[in-house]
Amino acid sequence: MKISKKILATSTIIVSALTLAACGNQSASQKKKQVLNWSETTQLSTQDPSLATDTTSFQALLNTGDGLYRLDKNNKPRLSLAKSVKTSKGGRVYDFVLRKNAKWSNGDPLTAKDFVYSYQRTVTPATKSQMAFYLYQIKNAQAINSGKKKPSTLGVTAPSKYHLRIELTRPLSYFKNLLAWPLFFPQNQKVVQKYGKLYGTQAKYTVSSGPFTLTKWTGNNKTWTLAKNKNYWDAKDVKLSKVNEQVSESTTTSYNLFQAGKADETGLTGQQVASNKNKAGYHARLSSAIRRLELNQNKVKAFKDLKIRQAFSYAINRQQLANNILKDGSIPAKGFVPSGMGTNPKTGSQFEDDAYVKSGVSYDLQKAKSLLKQGYKETGTKSINVTLLASDDDTSKQTAEFLQSQLDRLPNVNISVQSIPFTQLISRQTAGNYEITLKNWQAVFGDPINFLDVFQKGSSYLNNGWNNNQFNKLLDQSENVYGNNPVKRWSRLVAAEKILMKDQGTIPLVQVAHPQLLKTDVKNVSFNPTGVPYDFKNVYLG
Repeated sequence: MKISKKILATSTIIVSALTLAACGNQSASQKKKQVLNWSETTQLSTQDPSLATDTTSFQALLNTGDGLYRLDKNNKPRLSLAKSVKTSKGGRVYDFVLRKNAKWSNGDPLTAKDFVYSYQRTVTPATKSQMAFYLYQIKNAQAINSGKKKPSTLGVTAPSKYHLRIELTRPLSYFKNLLAWPLFFPQNQKVVQKYGKLYGTQAKYTVSSGPFTLTKWTGNNKTWTLAKNKNYWDAKDVKLSKVNEQVSESTTTSYNLFQAGKADETGLTGQQVASNKNKAGYHARLSSAIRRLELNQNKVKAFKDLKIRQAFSYAINRQQLANNILKDGSIPAKGFVPSGMGTNPKTGSQFEDDAYVKSGVSYDLQKAKSLLKQGYKETGTKSINVTLLASDDDTSKQTAEFLQSQLDRLPNVNISVQSIPFTQLISRQTAGNYEITLKNWQAVFGDPINFLDVFQKGSSYLNNGWNNNQFNKLLDQSENVYGNNPVKRWSRLVAAEKILMKDQGTIPLVQVAHPQLLKTDVKNVSFNPTGVPYDFKNVYLG
């Protein structure tokens, strides 16, 4: 997943959480071998916090790292590497006192300078971090990232060894949640500079500040291990000795491993959901993530035409995709921003309801054909022959084949499907090297801006050629003019989402579910629907 702006509840922050049974006493955890066998659907793409963009990579970074805050079992931020904090100047300045017993896995002391270096490195243009914009609310971050100021001017300083100060451009209600996300974790300058471009490309080129260390990852293999970090400041509360991770693009493989007792967890699709939904250990997992179809206007000129974009959207039966193809609890998207992204400060209504544009996600094949005919005439186009680029996991393949069958019904439209490994998909999407593609966007925190700014001018994720000046203006107003006026900010965000949908800047398909079967002896697992899904720090077998 990209977090596929932005891995993914509220802006003030209301974070919804689905917490599994934490029953059983802790002493039981000492009687069992504390080895968890976990399944993933995609490979790690990087373990460089500044460069990660996908959920699998961020989940490993969460478990091998630690931040000023860490989310608790209810997904509320609690102090972690910081033992205390004071805020001043109306919530724009944070002064943290760090734990003096915190160390890196190699024994190096962990100090305030590690945070200063990490944040400066992320916003430095040469790093080419696609996630750097998340730091823009820190003083001078945006100017640094655009090359207008030096990294040393960033509003993150270390007045002393264990004193960290962060200066924001304005108060940010969800800032604590951001600080609990791996992009905001410290980085060991000595290690980063020692390994250079190799940093984060294999387990041996990493160092850990969190509960586990990464082992047995060679950069492109499908298995790796998280081993307990004995130097972690809170190691006494880490019960697992290791987590063995195995990638299974097909849930058939992971499901068979689960049935054979070789895996403690598996994702489920289609018929597997129907067969297991009433069993102990089954958990529905509707996340704050949207799967969408992206049309690249930079590669296919016909997609610059609104009617053609609308025709592609109208040709897709989202209800059929969710209920008859995926059958995993995913639901038809009401827009680009999913549920769980906050409520209207005046009425309490959900964002996806306030911003709903029916035409942006409706199915009407006849209307699609009519719009396409008009679009052909407007652009002088006679046919559209494009390749749909998708990941090679089961769900992506099913979705791509369904879209192919839907869109091929349009006059003179021919869709071919290319399924490639996820790491290759990420690279091609980042480079804008596609005609049409399946993309996922997972929330990091529960606020509409976490989705909408993907399409704001200047976003590192905006590579489909779409641009709308009014949309850009509304987002700028929401954050920089009305950031402290919840009602006016909300109205701007709602208006921006409506523009995105009316102009069909993207084609939302479904809000993603990740149903799971988990062994009942795996305790203290909590699922975060609006961020990195799983933190293994407090998990144990008992």
